[in-house]
Amino acid sequence: MKAEPGRGQTRKPGDGEPSAMAPVRLRRLSRWLVEDLREDLAELYVESRATPPGDPYRRPSRQNFLNRLITDMRLPEFAMVIAETDSLMGCAFGFPVRCDGSWWLGFEGILPRSVGQLTVSGSVFAFADILIRPHPQNRELAHRVQERLLSDHQASLGATLVDRADRPTLAVLRSWGWLDIGELRRPLGAATFRALVFPLGERTTARLEGLVAMPGDGGPGGA
Repeated sequence: MKAEPGRGQTRKPGDGEPSAMAPVRLRRLSRWLVEDLREDLAELYVESRATPPGDPYRRPSRQNFLNRLITDMRLPEFAMVIAETDSLMGCAFGFPVRCDGSWWLGFEGILPRSVGQLTVSGSVFAFADILIRPHPQNRELAHRVQERLLSDHQASLGATLVDRADRPTLAVLRSWGWLDIGELRRPLGAATFRALVFPLGERTTARLEGLVAMPGDGGPGGA
């Protein structure tokens, strides 16, 4: 994919493997560019979310991802950042969390005070998805993409929800610095989610001190 492709002039994620040292560019996409890249983004989803052999969890399908993407794109404040070399390496997208705290509806127990304060102040951005192709520097790349979206929206805290049964994704996010703060169940929803947050900057990290949930069954961060 070129640095500034026109409509219909993209390369698919599998078109050549960039070297480990290839420079990675970050770019915000307009809605029409996201529309133009839908198939590439779907392939990125398939590559980045491959189910490990023997894992009983069955991830949502490629079409399910596309359906979610189309729904999210209709939100007024939808935003996406992609990472690219000569091919698509990763992306993250989502929207700012409303100050009324409705995004946390269904959180079990009491929402941590610091998270609630940051929500009321308009400093939280919800990540609908973060997709990074398998790569030796995927942690660094994930950080860059996440931090770009947060800084673009003057947010100091990222938030996301992951199906409690999706242990591989939970493990990856925790390895990228996300903190597991508890469980959440959407009204009328069948799935139970783990709620995770990603602090941007030392001040926000300090405010969340003590919220680090260790993975493992039965504990605060148990999947």
